[in-house]
Amino acid sequence: MPPLVVIKVGTSSLTRPDGQIALGAIAALVESIVDLRKQGYGTILVSSGAVGVGCARLGMTTRPSQIALKQAAAAVGQGRIMGIYDDFFGQYGLVVAQVLLTRGDLDNRQSYKNIFNTLQELVNLGAVPIINENDTVAVDELKFGDNDTLSARVASLVEAKWLFLLTDVDRLYSADPRSCPDAQPIEVVASLQDLEVDTGNAGSQWGTGGMVTKIAAAKIATSAGVTTVITNGNRPQNMAKILAGESIGTIFLPQPKIENARKRWLAHGTVPTGQIWLDDGAVRAIVHQGKSLLPAGITQVAGDFSESEVVQLCNRVGLEVAIGLVNYSSSELQKIGGQQSHQIEQILGYISEETVVHRDNLVLTGR
Repeated sequence: MPPLVVIKVGTSSLTRPDGQIALGAIAALVESIVDLRKQGYGTILVSSGAVGVGCARLGMTTRPSQIALKQAAAAVGQGRIMGIYDDFFGQYGLVVAQVLLTRGDLDNRQSYKNIFNTLQELVNLGAVPIINENDTVAVDELKFGDNDTLSARVASLVEAKWLFLLTDVDRLYSADPRSCPDAQPIEVVASLQDLEVDTGNAGSQWGTGGMVTKIAAAKIATSAGVTTVITNGNRPQNMAKILAGESIGTIFLPQPKIENARKRWLAHGTVPTGQIWLDDGAVRAIVHQGKSLLPAGITQVAGDFSESEVVQLCNRVGLEVAIGLVNYSSSELQKIGGQQSHQIEQILGYISEETVVHRDNLVLTGR
């Protein structure tokens, strides 16, 4: 498979202020993607805009807050956007493929692998996968919340080399340059821990993102080994220049990635459904000795989760130190927490595993 570039384009880059599609902007984006493909890159596009375009076509003047109205607008807008992409890419002899996802699709290990295989085959076949959140059916607990997060998780999933977050500013600044004339541009971010910026509020009235979601996306992607760039969506041709080494936009340097595919899914492809608090001894065993979590080290359990779901493992003050696949439900752990492994069968009447989280299903995060 060719080196992969994931491109996320926001609503503000695709539409005019009235919500109508900006055809010229889409034409420029498509042409830039075609150029990247000629240079040997595989491309995956994460495209926003379904709700905004649907609202405009339905005569709505503002983004609706009611879930059913959002989903109705998304149903109208998604078809319109895909039709335009199909027409524009078709001019270059390229086939597009629509992929609609909810968070649950990536949280489930089997569907996660299925999505990876599908995207890999589409790229190998020469198609252009166009991904969006499935706003028509997603409910709050199954939503990514914004396409910045979705694009970062997709970039991690496919082991992309680059993630481009196309937005309405040319790079990241220390504050919003539209309201703060003293804002300083930031060209390279080596460590997100040292980044100090005023992220402000969400961007356009039709979008859900803002700079805060882009920085969060950069954290997900760079921790998966993906070089991440924030740059202006009005000049998508700059992507090729950045890949050629020009200093345009803000580049977030990649961090060492987890090589094990299962652990990479745990770290970057899931959202924990509960928390387990640990005593100091259990934290030392997990963090410094590479051991599994035993029930004796548990001090508190929070959340309603089942066996084989992903949970956070927290120290005694509630700070996350790891995440992992749990072998017992929250109700079972309420009973066996703090007890020795040999007591599990006596307490529950059965035993699933001696460990609560096995070390092979555990990833240190330090978050």
